[in-house]
Amino acid sequence: MEQSTKKKRILVIVLTAAIIAAACVCFGMIHSCVKAQEKARAEKQIADKRAEFEEAEKQAKKNVSDQIAREKEQEAAERAERIRERLRKQSVEDEYLTDDADSSDTDSSTEEADQTQSNGHIIVIDPGHQSHANTSTEPVGPGSNTKKAKVTGGTHGTTTGVYEYQLTLTIAQQLKPVLEDRGYTVYLTRDSNDVDISNAERAQFANDKDADIYLRIHANGAGGSSANGAMMLYPASSNRWVGGYSSDSKRLSTDILDSYCSATGMKNLGNQPRDDMTGFNWAKMPMTLIELGFMTNPSDDRNMEDSSYQQKMVTGIADGIDKYFS
Repeated sequence: MEQSTKKKRILVIVLTAAIIAAACVCFGMIHSCVKAQEKARAEKQIADKRAEFEEAEKQAKKNVSDQIAREKEQEAAERAERIRERLRKQSVEDEYLTDDADSSDTDSSTEEADQTQSNGHIIVIDPGHQSHANTSTEPVGPGSNTKKAKVTGGTHGTTTGVYEYQLTLTIAQQLKPVLEDRGYTVYLTRDSNDVDISNAERAQFANDKDADIYLRIHANGAGGSSANGAMMLYPASSNRWVGGYSSDSKRLSTDILDSYCSATGMKNLGNQPRDDMTGFNWAKMPMTLIELGFMTNPSDDRNMEDSSYQQKMVTGIADGIDKYFS
């Protein structure tokens, strides 16, 4: 009897242990299942949030792109209207001159007939640098906390001894009448070397003249004498101030550089996008900067001081501008 009771107790213990073990296994499975569900829900929430963020980012980029496109379209329309207005004024002036010529003597009529017809485009040319640098600073762009020197002294010819500010003004002064003969209205930011005009002020001068393009003329320098050739700088598309002009500025740069190098035989070093140039970041039109050649290279330096070569330089730049507007 006692042995039978003992067996029953053992059986009860075994069964109880088995039930407890089974319960633990079930609990573990339920717990794992719950954890898996919670993990799945969390991953889904993260995925949903990521998709939501990506969609918001995509929409924000689209909004910025649309805004830039609208601003460019509006600016293009305003610029076109200004050109039409200038052409209307020119037409009235031509009609007046024609009527006046009918009543004037032969010499006067011939003089009026020789006048160049305006093509309606305005160009501002900035001969880079000046005889004395101004190291006081100005914001690199509107509202920027980053500041740079207002205008630096530039480089100089290691063979000829000519300074960059002298060369840039010489080329600008030769380029101006060539472009005017082709029908452009042309303004220079400076007519002498003894000035004090900051890079931002030069760009704002172009804005004030309502320029269709802004051409900055510079020359290059390097630590050694081997570097040679011409290049163009233009505002990068990522530029926070003038990125909207990047595409047109790149096209302008390409047209000028290709024509310039073709006319002079200068090595073509291509275009370089920039977003750190004060002289760009304040302007409100397509813009570019030509590095005419390396003043630290004996061949480039001597060529750029040769009068016949300078004519090729000027013709090349003018042909590039014609190509851009064609």
